[in-house]
Amino acid sequence: MNLLNDFLSREFLENPLRNYLWFSAILVTGLLLKRVLSVLLSRFLFRFINSDQVAVSECIALLRKPVEFLITLLIIYLAFHYLVFPPSWQFATIDEFGIRLILARTFQCILIGAISWIIIRVIKFFALIFLRKAELTESKLDDQFVPFFRDLAIVFVVVATGFVMLGRVFNIDVVALITGLGIGGLAIALAAKETLENLFASFTIFLDLPFTVGDGVQIDKISGEIEKIGFRSTRIRTLEGSLVTIPNRLLTSQALDNLSKRDYRRARYLLKLRLDTPVDSLKKVIADIQQIIDADELTNQKQGGVRFEGFSENSVDVLVIYYIQTQDYWKSQQIKENINFEIMKILEKNEVQFASPLIAVHTKE
Repeated sequence: MNLLNDFLSREFLENPLRNYLWFSAILVTGLLLKRVLSVLLSRFLFRFINSDQVAVSECIALLRKPVEFLITLLIIYLAFHYLVFPPSWQFATIDEFGIRLILARTFQCILIGAISWIIIRVIKFFALIFLRKAELTESKLDDQFVPFFRDLAIVFVVVATGFVMLGRVFNIDVVALITGLGIGGLAIALAAKETLENLFASFTIFLDLPFTVGDGVQIDKISGEIEKIGFRSTRIRTLEGSLVTIPNRLLTSQALDNLSKRDYRRARYLLKLRLDTPVDSLKKVIADIQQIIDADELTNQKQGGVRFEGFSENSVDVLVIYYIQTQDYWKSQQIKENINFEIMKILEKNEVQFASPLIAVHTKE
């Protein structure tokens, strides 16, 4: 026993071997158990909240990594308490600038960052619960409020984390720093001009409600469905499947067509028929097309029309206008397709043909 104590009392880099064993045991045990501990803590939070809107696996997926990271930091901090820098190296004390101070402040910054990471994930977890509840309501307004305030809370946590690091770790008077920025503050304000414009524009969107999540909109040459309204930008899923991100300030400063607010979708096209089409056949075609439009419950609610508009160089022109009572784009396309097929049948039945462009052929003699 004395032999073992003598062996463990031997020093390496001015630390006894006993302390190296404690260091290794704490480090290995902690790293092996960190995942189990993180899952248990995540399950505890889930049971504490007691929500039916999300599954426990979703809670674990959000919290496991940041909690694991925090546990790892605490394990490293506890393990290194058993080891000290060799006094013979004559490093500066922790109150003086040197390796000790740099390591201490670096660890403090990482620790504060890890805690902020957990807070952000908890915010996302609560936001997920409220988002699931919002999906159960008929209103789309709460569907866009939840992501907006979630992102706003995350930004607040990130900014607060920066201030805490400056104040707690580097002992900087944050209030004096902000008030004393002067010209630097003006430069920062100018640099953040677009960010502030987007933020104010997002509040305008929430107050005026020109559109909500799920609405189909068209702005400039972009057309699609609103997928997310953030505090800086709005995401639109186009008909081609692309995800377009537009700054909010552009959405409030340009003309925007909310397609979902339409009661009807208009269909308009010109039928170019042969010049030698008999008058009676032309009248019959016009009457039959009008009858098809009037017979459909989704196209007879608003007055449209089929009219003989006039003559072109190579055709007689029949103008077809009708309104489809639906907000669904693909539903309107299906109705237009059905009417187009019926028009082709009407032309075929009345032996009326579309006009073909004249092609001039020049031959050399």
